[in-house]
Amino acid sequence: MSQIINKKKVTLLCLCVFVFSFLSIGIIYAQTASELQNKITDKSKEIEALEKEIDSYRKQLDTVGKEANTLSRAIKELDLNRKKLTVDIKVTENKIYVTNLRIQELSKQIVGKENNIDENKLALQSGLKNIQELDANNNVELLLSQNNFFDAWKQIESIQEFQNKVRDKILSLREIKKDLEDSRSEEEKAKMELVELKAKLADQKKIVDQNAKEKQQLLTKTKNKESNYKKLLAQKEASMKAFEDELRNYEEKLKFILDPSKLPGQGILSWPLDNIYITQKFGKTVAAKRLYVSGSHSGVDFRASMGTPVKAAASGIVEGTGNTDLICPGSSFGKWIFIRHGNGLATTYSHLSLIKVNVGDRVLTGQIIGYSGNTGYSTAPHLDLKVYASDGVKVENRPSKSCGGKVYTMPVAAINAYLDPFDYLPAYTASMVKPDL
Repeated sequence: MSQIINKKKVTLLCLCVFVFSFLSIGIIYAQTASELQNKITDKSKEIEALEKEIDSYRKQLDTVGKEANTLSRAIKELDLNRKKLTVDIKVTENKIYVTNLRIQELSKQIVGKENNIDENKLALQSGLKNIQELDANNNVELLLSQNNFFDAWKQIESIQEFQNKVRDKILSLREIKKDLEDSRSEEEKAKMELVELKAKLADQKKIVDQNAKEKQQLLTKTKNKESNYKKLLAQKEASMKAFEDELRNYEEKLKFILDPSKLPGQGILSWPLDNIYITQKFGKTVAAKRLYVSGSHSGVDFRASMGTPVKAAASGIVEGTGNTDLICPGSSFGKWIFIRHGNGLATTYSHLSLIKVNVGDRVLTGQIIGYSGNTGYSTAPHLDLKVYASDGVKVENRPSKSCGGKVYTMPVAAINAYLDPFDYLPAYTASMVKPDL
């Protein structure tokens, strides 16, 4: 009988160690997690303050954008864009820091939970072994061998209670294992986010460099004189009109029969920017009559400050990228991306500052494909989105008389292949407008 009681004591001692191991690991980790969380909170406050500074630059850009198009205004815009881009970089750097802290926090969680599981497995194995030994003794024999029937019965109840506690701990371990799997999944997502943030940081630094070069080129071309700037604008506008007229004449001769049955419905495309503010719609708008020879705008313009991420409106294959400024500076798309989708549509994204995809790439809806800019014929940083019937557009290499016979590369479509993007984008209402200047 004394042997059975001793075994019971050993088993109960294992349970105490088992429970203590849970508590001690939790306390040690909680201190570390608290320190990391405090750092994350502090850095998040810095990010919030920087984003307010960015908003201030956006408002200043909006004010400057309403001024007359002078050299002074152009320089101010470039300087404000540079300041905003510099703060954008700080935000990204802070987000990288926060993400690294999150990964550290998750790694500690994972190690703690793994250790917790391993240590308690050992405690469970010891406890279960003792239970098996106790169960091997016939309870009836135990009762008969006791001088006091009620004392013997209490011992059996204690054994059953311990068995229930072991069962509860097994269930608890299953929960810990599930939490461990969730933490590993979250850590993997954080690592992917870190890779994306580092890539974004490298892109932002490139765009800042481009901004500095653009300012230097402008000062060199104009010799910092307003009169020279006016001449430059006049040359740019004349070049644009000559190129547009030439392209329009060519596209009007292209034969294409539009089959409405091949076109999808509204909402098939996603917004190409996170924040939506329309500056010019499709078709014969007031601005189009003023800006274009044809009097019609073949896409939709979105306000987007320099370096705003541009996303694919739908999954598809990149069939073309280019920069018309290399052939006809300031005349057309500037830096552009052309994507053919599998839904009967194709899209072009133009006036970009940086292109992030290559011909032949398969892109997904919402994937960052480039960054907004002010290249091509553009009076301020923005994104121009064009939507076509897929069968009526293709990327062509053509010599241009207006560009001295140089060969340009860009998407070309029959006039009736140009479609109104609003027929395929999500519904647009004034309440959803979030300007990204």
